Amino acid sequence: MNKKFYFNPLVSVIINCHNASKYIPQSIKSVLKQSYRNLELIVYDNFSKDKTNIIVKKFKKDKRVRYYKSKSFLNLYHARNLAIKKTRGELVAFLDADDWWEKEKLQKQINFLSNKKNVNIVYSNLFLYEEKKKKKKIFSQEKLYNGKITQQLLNNFKMPILTVLAKKKIFQKYKFNKRYNIIGDFDLFIRVSLKENIYSLQEPLAFYRVHSSSMSSQRVDLNISELKNWFNENRTKKIFEGYNFQNVQKKIYTLKIKNEILRGKKFAAFKELIKRPFNSHNLKFFPLFFVPNKIIKFFFK
Repeated sequence: MNKKFYFNPLVSVIINCHNASKYIPQSIKSVLKQSYRNLELIVYDNFSKDKTNIIVKKFKKDKRVRYYKSKSFLNLYHARNLAIKKTRGELVAFLDADDWWEKEKLQKQINFLSNKKNVNIVYSNLFLYEEKKKKKKIFSQEKLYNGKITQQLLNNFKMPILTVLAKKKIFQKYKFNKRYNIIGDFDLFIRVSLKENIYSLQEPLAFYRVHSSSMSSQRVDLNISELKNWFNENRTKKIFEGYNFQNVQKKIYTLKIKNEILRGKKFAAFKELIKRPFNSHNLKFFPLFFVPNKIIKFFFK
């Protein structure tokens, strides 16, 4: 018999949001329309100033929806930890307010967990949705990682948080680092991977919205700062003994090149390009050194 009829845990879905009135209706609908019905939706509003609360209240006719609002603006991963404390489910999933899920997302992952022993966390592929072009493309054509995947995540982090479904005890044990706004999921899932087997579904089960705000210079700056601090704090820790951090360093250089080009500082970008460890992937930026600054930003949209 199909185990899905016997494995019917409550799933707590968390939407962390801040001034999300433009996109959050689609996100909420994609949760409430899941084919898997035994869920609760926690909307954790990070001190929004727009009409997010009014929009969410319209969905509260569905008794599975609960709304909380912070009394001040918090770092994203601090807000995630606080939202987890509001959950009642055995399993937890995250969805940001500008993204959405396929209808069968939760059911397919629950079916997978029900047939895998000693697995506490699963993730999947997704579609990148380019808002301006109204087009989607698959996130990873290559096979996603399975098992002991720490080095693979360090080499090329491919574990989008909006696709993850995990036992609540994972988030209670490890917790997000509340200092972070950008790399908190990278940090947490690296730590989890040191102790847990992590498995994937190659099928894309979610949509990640790509829009201009995600490519802003300010956001790239913050990404660089957080990733650089993480690299310096963790590369010599005993728990990471034997692991190679070279690709994390290359990622930092790539972000710096992008940021300098966005700012029109091409000489500074070139200096980052030739740094060691050299990353041939960054040669894709070379033609931009010959493009007028006023049109460069269109290459990153």
